[in-house]
Amino acid sequence: MSSPAPGQGPVPPAEVGAIEDLRAAVGLQITDDQLVRTLAAGLSDVENLLREVVRSDVRAVQDAASHLVEAGGKRFRPLFTLLSAQFGPKQDNHVVIAAAAVELVHLATLYHDDVMDEATMRRGAESVNARWDNTIAILTGDFLFAHASRLVADLGTDAARIIAETFGELVTGQMRETVGPADGDDAVDHYLTVIAQKTGSLIATSGRFGGMMSGASDEYIAALRRFGELIGTAFQISDDIIDIASASDELGKAQGTDLREGVRTLPMLYALADADAEPRLVELLSGPIAEDTLVKEALELLRASAGLERARETLSDYAQRARAELAALPASPARDACESVADYLVARTH
Repeated sequence: MSSPAPGQGPVPPAEVGAIEDLRAAVGLQITDDQLVRTLAAGLSDVENLLREVVRSDVRAVQDAASHLVEAGGKRFRPLFTLLSAQFGPKQDNHVVIAAAAVELVHLATLYHDDVMDEATMRRGAESVNARWDNTIAILTGDFLFAHASRLVADLGTDAARIIAETFGELVTGQMRETVGPADGDDAVDHYLTVIAQKTGSLIATSGRFGGMMSGASDEYIAALRRFGELIGTAFQISDDIIDIASASDELGKAQGTDLREGVRTLPMLYALADADAEPRLVELLSGPIAEDTLVKEALELLRASAGLERARETLSDYAQRARAELAALPASPARDACESVADYLVARTH
């Protein structure tokens, strides 16, 4: 940490702890004390607003809606909203409202994803669909979408239009993934489009909202939006690689989750596209793998394949493109923090 400015004391431990948690989760590096204070205070306000929003006179609604809010998470989307607001001259409660809204949208998608994936755990806790049932989980997701829309309505018609367009991107990405590539479509291009819509679009909106609500210039807002989409896509590619390359004790969960679910991620698609692909690997990747011994075999073959290294190259390309977008922004601790995330995503996969 840098030395406090005159008249300022050290950053309180609780605030430092909040940023350290984010640093561990997303590789965020912040060396400026004042920025730490600003982000930590903003995240505290976001948490308070999230808890307020999910309150309901109906106990069952409140219990289900607060389930994931209380479970925590990285909170990267609201953090990026707050960080993007550093590039504008205006700081008010609209930034916090926007940050809470994008997190509500993200949480709503998690409720729906758990139903589609038949998940039993989420963020170390029992998923809502497992604890209650699918109907409750779907309705709770809808409840959060509704409240996100209500919050954004207070931010103006442009913000309302943007969040509606983002809803469309999220749903379209999920539909693309569910249906799969059409005959003749390139499987890799299809996959990259899916994750840009499913993950990149909401992070792009987070950056866009932060810039808009702080009165940043159109040039800065456009750069933050593009950075968000690219870094969101990079996050997913990085996770794809780690699911294959890292040991279970490093992951904190079972290895090969995607293999078990029959999901073909980028390293797998590159491996299958290789003319010299191992026939046994092609056989194993033909569907979901249930047996631990077969998952282990597939992981070993994937690690030895050209697909993993090609995925790392693609990740590096996305991270470099994201970093290049930041060149339009003024040099500052906030820009340095954004750059650190791009660097971290590449470093964590090696």
